[in-house]
Amino acid sequence: MNGASPSPVTASHLQRNAYLYVRQSTVRQVIENVESTQRQYALRQRATALGWQVDQIVVIDSDLGQSAAAAVDRRGFQQLVTEVGMGRAGIVLGLEVSRLARNSTDWHRLLEICALTDTLILDEDGIYDPAHFNDRLLLGLKGTMSEAELHLLRARLIGGMMNKARRGETPQLPQPAGDELLPRSLSGMFTLHGPLRVARECAGRGRTRRRQLGRLRTCGATLIRHAF
Repeated sequence: MNGASPSPVTASHLQRNAYLYVRQSTVRQVIENVESTQRQYALRQRATALGWQVDQIVVIDSDLGQSAAAAVDRRGFQQLVTEVGMGRAGIVLGLEVSRLARNSTDWHRLLEICALTDTLILDEDGIYDPAHFNDRLLLGLKGTMSEAELHLLRARLIGGMMNKARRGETPQLPQPAGDELLPRSLSGMFTLHGPLRVARECAGRGRTRRRQLGRLRTCGATLIRHAF
């Protein structure tokens, strides 16, 4: 990490490209959190300040509106991992760890590949060399915190929904088409009325005819001739 120590950027890193990964979790965030997206794109200035040319900075923003919980549906992240693995990246830039991954498996796989290919990682706090133990340890902790944060957000959301359900404030779900429920006055039970009841009665008649006639073809012809 670049504290008081000299910059880990070397001539070997500058000969390769700088990859800037830009991501927002949902389409709504892309539309509303404009400032966050601009801050991510602004990391290009950090790359040029470190010595990379403008034409060496590759922006990967195809995952805007995609969650980082997994890498399966994130083509941009998969492209980034491929480029790093091919040794084409001198540095990977992301505003914070959660932009890159909220899954420890994906995060540590990226760290391992970066360490093998001598690729640096830069976030808003500093520059890290995954091949060095201290930097790798700090990056690992950041990844764990990012995954835990996602778990906490889900827990809060589900907890709020369950609390509303206990108070009976959940929205009423629409009934299936053709399904009408009316209570019986005597038993208090519910019975089906409308098109769905007619369909079930027709199916019941068909099963009865099938048992009586024995053959499916004869049963179908009889049902058509007598219109059930």
